[in-house]
Amino acid sequence: MSGQQILGFLKKYTMIFVLIIVVAFFSWRTGGALLLPMNVSNLISQNAYVFILATGMLLCILTGGNIDLSVGSVVCFVGAVGATLMVNKGVPVWLTIIIMILVGTAIGAFQGFWIAFVRIPPFIVTLAGMLAFRGLSNVVLNGLTVSITNKTTFVNLFGGGADCYIHDVFGNGTLNLTCLLGGLVAATVYVLTQFGSRIKKKTKNYEVEALWIFVGKLVAIVAVIMAFAYKLAQHKGIPTVLIWVLAVIIVYAYITGNTTIGRHFYAVGGNEKATKLSGINTDKVYFLAYTNMGFLAALAAMVTIARLTSAQPTYGQNYEMDAIGSCFIGGASAYGGIGTVPGVIIGAVLMGVINLGMSLMGVDANMQKVVKGLVLLAAVIFDVVSKRGGKLFAKN
Repeated sequence: MSGQQILGFLKKYTMIFVLIIVVAFFSWRTGGALLLPMNVSNLISQNAYVFILATGMLLCILTGGNIDLSVGSVVCFVGAVGATLMVNKGVPVWLTIIIMILVGTAIGAFQGFWIAFVRIPPFIVTLAGMLAFRGLSNVVLNGLTVSITNKTTFVNLFGGGADCYIHDVFGNGTLNLTCLLGGLVAATVYVLTQFGSRIKKKTKNYEVEALWIFVGKLVAIVAVIMAFAYKLAQHKGIPTVLIWVLAVIIVYAYITGNTTIGRHFYAVGGNEKATKLSGINTDKVYFLAYTNMGFLAALAAMVTIARLTSAQPTYGQNYEMDAIGSCFIGGASAYGGIGTVPGVIIGAVLMGVINLGMSLMGVDANMQKVVKGLVLLAAVIFDVVSKRGGKLFAKN
């Protein structure tokens, strides 16, 4: 293996190595508390909104480094509407869920219209949305907290209650066997999918990575999946919210990696003019990116109010920053056209581990923000410098 290939390998998996180092560091500093089954489960529950929003944010960033600053306020507003309908208006849970999805999607389409067809900069449109929907959240809630504790169906469905775990169909022992079986199935599906993809590439004479690298990567990922499943099995099993997160990851990983519209997002971010000349409707791509962001913000709103069993005017603050940070840390380019859903999830996990680790260590909340800011800056610097061939300073 040549030096250039080793460098490419390290560059490709940089954030995975960083994640391993960060987990090891906080495990050491917390005396192993970070990897306790309860904390592993909490890592998923507390950061579910980040996984969901970051996946949607990736599509916006792919179109040219564009972002959506309004998602935190939209999460708050949609959550406020849902809680108010269920509690104050007596609307059935299932109808409320549909209304929340429609409201979130409509907000995304509204903002997408101005961005895609009127060509107002996304920063301005979503900044206006951030202010407007934060204010509307206060109007809907009258500045008060609306509790949904007694809406157990909604709370458990979206992962917020004490019973928001998949029931162990094989018994109630010390280990949740259903969770272990789920991990085994996931690992098996992943291995078969990867082998199928490799065979397909070789059939078409595409370049594939060395067999030892391929097998080593499979073994490492399967080990992580099973270790994760084992930790969850030691606590209460599979959290309901994990099902929602996995559904979003799988669907959007497939869309971005295997569909025509997915390739359009990358094309627009790579060179919008060339993409338009090739016959692709770039306006539609922008519109879909922001409409989809509204849809996922609605799902994040359900997850948020279910976990906190209430809706408040302050919910969703800085959610957009967590989502944007996860994308850039996970390898998305600040210029657009580059980034993957798995990479974004690694970025979100890294952010979650940093938050949880510092909280367990008792680090001041203000210092936590400093650390997260520096991590984000370092990720973007790495992206920009690597594109210049390792040169730190730009030439005029």
